[in-house]
Amino acid sequence: MDVFSSPAFDDHEQVLFFYDRPSGLRAIIALHDTTLGPAVGGCRFWPYADDAEALSDVLRLAKSMTYKAAMADLPFGGGKAVIIGDPKVARSEALFRALGRAVHSMAGAYYTGEDVGTCPADMDWAGTETPYVLGRSQGGSGDPSPVTAHGVLLGIKAAVRHRFGHDDLQGLRVAVQGLGNVGGKLAVALAQEGAQIVVADLDAERAARIAEQIGARHVGSDEIVAVDAEIFAPCALGGVIDDATLTRLSCDIVAGAANNQLREPRHGAALHARGILYAPDYVINAGGLINIAQELRPGGYDRDRALAHVATIEATLTEIFERSEQEGLATHQIADEVALERIAASRQQCEAFSGDLEPARARAMVG
Repeated sequence: MDVFSSPAFDDHEQVLFFYDRPSGLRAIIALHDTTLGPAVGGCRFWPYADDAEALSDVLRLAKSMTYKAAMADLPFGGGKAVIIGDPKVARSEALFRALGRAVHSMAGAYYTGEDVGTCPADMDWAGTETPYVLGRSQGGSGDPSPVTAHGVLLGIKAAVRHRFGHDDLQGLRVAVQGLGNVGGKLAVALAQEGAQIVVADLDAERAARIAEQIGARHVGSDEIVAVDAEIFAPCALGGVIDDATLTRLSCDIVAGAANNQLREPRHGAALHARGILYAPDYVINAGGLINIAQELRPGGYDRDRALAHVATIEATLTEIFERSEQEGLATHQIADEVALERIAASRQQCEAFSGDLEPARARAMVG
């Protein structure tokens, strides 16, 4: 397994591998870019097919977090952790305490939190070994999924307003793929807005249960992409928009909570060419990051302040959609451009500031 030759490697600042024999921890932590500040990003616990798949995932996720923080106007960089294993059988206090020690060894360069396969209770365990843990159930902001789902709902409304000229979801058909912590809450919120929901999840029992709860129709996980709907909301794992699914999509808008929804950047261009409006994932799903980042603000976590910040997702997406239309570029290209512009501007400010100082003093002040 070669880090530097991985297609997902993009000048990441650090890629660290951790192994703890007593607990069985096998983890990778990747920091993509810390120009804007220390890296923040959750810890995913997943039974990857092999180490190469885990490496590719953590590299892509860390880069996405860099862009997410920049687009959410947060003073943080992008990082991510993945634990290789099955959380259903391998979760333990010892394992997450070992993760906490791994995070602590990075001396504040990276703050972790929950993600797919982990929960606030896991972060409580990790937090016994390091202060660089966000989203704990005790003394932290807790489960960020309700805030993430709320942000995605606002983003869907922005997309509907841009495409259809209104943000009323009454009667609109929405196909929700993945009913985990965020997807399940999003499906409930959409139903409350009067949308007609079709759901799917790898756990068919969960899909049936939520469908009954909200009066939705449920289909097989291999069918959801092709459902005839105004909106397709991917809320499972990444890479759902690829060569195969592009030919099956029957929607006007792709807007959901999953990270890295595009298998490759060219698939975003293909959506644009087909006239399908895509809400860039790291913009629409930034609610969770915004929420836990509030813990690092002066005065600590404030829910109202977090929700006020999440509300800016609508305006950010509207700007992206309008620029995409004006410039004839795909929405993911516009979002990437804006994120890179913000990072470059911050880097120039740091360089200009530090250039007037003695090197050691400059590092102490801006590092």
